Amino acid sequence: MPEKSEKTKSGAQPLFDAKPFLKRLTERPGVYRMFGEDGAILYVGKARNLKSRVSSYFHKSGQAVKTQALVSRIATIEVTVTGSETEALLLEQNLIKSLRPPFNILLRDDKSYPYIYLSAHAEYPSLTFRRGRSKRAKGQFFGPYPGAAAVRESLNVLQKLFKIRNCSDTFFSNRTRPCLQYQINRCTAPCVNNITPENYAEDLRHAAMFLEGKNPAIIEDLLKAMEHASRSLDFERAAQYRDQITHLRHVQEQQSIEGASGDADVYGLREEAGVSCIVLLQVRSGRVLGTRHFFPRYGVESLLNERLSAFLGQYYLGSDATPEIPRDILVPEVLEDADLLSQGLSAAQGREVVVRSNVRGERRRWLEMAGTNAEQTLRSHLANKETVYRRFLALRELLQLEQIPQRMECFDISHSSGENTVASCVVFDENGPLKSDYRIYNIEGVAAGDDYAAMGQVLERRYRKLKTGEGRRPDLVFIDGGKGQLNIAREVFQRLGIDDVPLIGVAKGATRRAGMETLVDALTDASFRVPPDSPALHLIQYIRDEAHRFAITGHRQRRDKKRRQSTLEGIEGVGPKRRRELIRYFGGLQEIRKASIDEIAKVRGMSRPLAETVYAALHNE
Repeated sequence: MPEKSEKTKSGAQPLFDAKPFLKRLTERPGVYRMFGEDGAILYVGKARNLKSRVSSYFHKSGQAVKTQALVSRIATIEVTVTGSETEALLLEQNLIKSLRPPFNILLRDDKSYPYIYLSAHAEYPSLTFRRGRSKRAKGQFFGPYPGAAAVRESLNVLQKLFKIRNCSDTFFSNRTRPCLQYQINRCTAPCVNNITPENYAEDLRHAAMFLEGKNPAIIEDLLKAMEHASRSLDFERAAQYRDQITHLRHVQEQQSIEGASGDADVYGLREEAGVSCIVLLQVRSGRVLGTRHFFPRYGVESLLNERLSAFLGQYYLGSDATPEIPRDILVPEVLEDADLLSQGLSAAQGREVVVRSNVRGERRRWLEMAGTNAEQTLRSHLANKETVYRRFLALRELLQLEQIPQRMECFDISHSSGENTVASCVVFDENGPLKSDYRIYNIEGVAAGDDYAAMGQVLERRYRKLKTGEGRRPDLVFIDGGKGQLNIAREVFQRLGIDDVPLIGVAKGATRRAGMETLVDALTDASFRVPPDSPALHLIQYIRDEAHRFAITGHRQRRDKKRRQSTLEGIEGVGPKRRRELIRYFGGLQEIRKASIDEIAKVRGMSRPLAETVYAALHNE
């Protein structure tokens, strides 16, 4: 039976079992939503690291009374992954304003977003902080930005760089001598005509271009100044330039949560271990309002394209309570019946509705966000204790085991044309993946590409200690491969005297599609197929895919270490010049890891596809 959740200090059984949920939660930035037993929203929060932040609520001690009260009411938690912490901040504000969770005490005063306002003064406009946009204002607004502190810091930096005035028009028109801002070199004193309107306009144009993200040359100038200060051993000045660059990049960062216009339903689709997950990202008036997820059931023969088409038709047209249909429905790939769907949805809504996949800019980023959230939601679903336990029961019945296996291990081999061969061993217990017991084995002394010999070596090294009573004996072992690999495993087990551990081979079918696997029992040498909707097969697929993923990760790490390459050097398309530009722009690898795809794409010489490659490589995707 699965473990019971720990009781709270009051002795009451908590509604939410956090352990399996946190085990698979991503460490990327995003927003989390906590719901009560009745489905009502309790709390909305944002995090730079979702796993770390959500885990902090479930510490056994040191919690505030409010946090204890919140945790005692949590029944479910949902997360939305974003591209950066800044995007998470804006999405958090949107959700709090629309949902008004009872445990959120901040951001409930309906304050508007902070903006930078460029006034409409004829000769000498000012750059000032504004809370909200006014339709009556004749100037230009830049933003919105995630917080007032970030805007004020940014304005402070812009005043240092461009010396644009920040006083009101009334104050400006009544000055007869320069104010303190001029004395501390933060303003060029246009109030006393200390600068010509033409020169002031040029400074203002550069400032506006930078706020619009159109002037990377400004950062380039600062980078050169920072390098010059470093060569001159003026490290304090170099640190000031570094901080300025950080602020300036933060200001110009384009947001995927705010910025575009229009309404759209954006879909992400992922499949793993026989389970399909569809995530709907709802965008209204250019704002991402949150996500919904679905786990539709389909036959294994239907393609992902067909599954999404079937879902859209049923979701929008298959019930009396038709949901609101926006003008744009964005899908991750071209649907064969997209035109037919568009016609049907347009007829139902009484206006044009378009199903499309070929989009750019903000809409492309929305699609990427939906895909990321589908992947995260699916992983959380697979790690759910109830789901895992149900699959363990089905596995026991399928293999006719006396009891539910408490420890299962699966092996896979990975290499590149025989180079740097590694073997992975992943371990599952009754709660799912037991990552602390995962192991990578470097394979030595075998012919390049000889997977049979590699499998024999890793099994020998893994289980030889069992003869002396050391090591942990598994209840069930899976081998990713057909009868060839299984025969090798059987020989190793016989040589080591292991005759009480079931040994199962997992061979891909002729089409190599999920659901078409053939299982081979080493004891009877019998091969058999399992229905594609079997929970037992889904568990076996889950273990096999995890072993495959871990083997590839281990192989890449070994390959890069042997070639003495840094993380950046192992990325295709990123040569010495681009690596140098990345380091110069961000200041180090740690900052590059924190950056979103949009930020990486702003570096000189980086295209968006290449930025996506860099981001994926640094996050092992």
